[in-house]
Amino acid sequence: MEKRYENEEMEIDLLELFYVLRSKILAILMCGIIFGGLAFGYAKYLVTPQYTSSSMMLVLTKETTLSSLADLQIGSQLTKDYSLLITSRPVLTEVVDNLDLDMDYKALKNCITVTNQDDTRILQIAVQYPDAKKAKDIVDELSNVASEYIGEQMEVAPPKIIETGEVPTVRSDTSVTKTTAMGILLGMLLCAGVVVVRALMDDTIRSEEDIEKYLGLSTLSVIPDRKDYINGTGKKKSKK
Repeated sequence: MEKRYENEEMEIDLLELFYVLRSKILAILMCGIIFGGLAFGYAKYLVTPQYTSSSMMLVLTKETTLSSLADLQIGSQLTKDYSLLITSRPVLTEVVDNLDLDMDYKALKNCITVTNQDDTRILQIAVQYPDAKKAKDIVDELSNVASEYIGEQMEVAPPKIIETGEVPTVRSDTSVTKTTAMGILLGMLLCAGVVVVRALMDDTIRSEEDIEKYLGLSTLSVIPDRKDYINGTGKKKSKK
């Protein structure tokens, strides 16, 4: 019986919180709009947009034949070596010099991602850069330089470029729309959290139910609050 009473009390509390949130819906929406505006301004004017262009290379060996399982296994193992050579200092330095980039090879390395799908001999090279056209130029030049460098250093058939980069039309980092939506949601959640905390900490007695709830006392009688008699309006009405 006691457990059932606790469950009923919890349901009443949740219902009260719902009504409190509903009464503050305008403030919650306003807070969400303010945070959304701040997030929009941050993403639009303070964050530098980033664009990603990618190319793909096929790892080959001199003896590679499609019918040779051993050659396929060797090619898969070589992809790990090729991934390191693509981002090596000689390759990146040559790319910086050829494109006259305003950065050193270490900064360029932070813009490059080399991935290899499991059980394949295909390497995907991705370059993230603030300029979309420049991202395509860098990934293409990097693929060409890396292919020649790998062929010379490892004395194997150079990796074959099977897909060149293209100019990206959509930024690869968080979009302005998504950032704005996250700002609106965060603002509404923060405001709702403040409202809930204030409601839970507010122990002001406003009704007979609050007396029984907070003090555990039964209400014997209720004195009505007749403010019209205090202000004198009640006498005027009775005279009329």
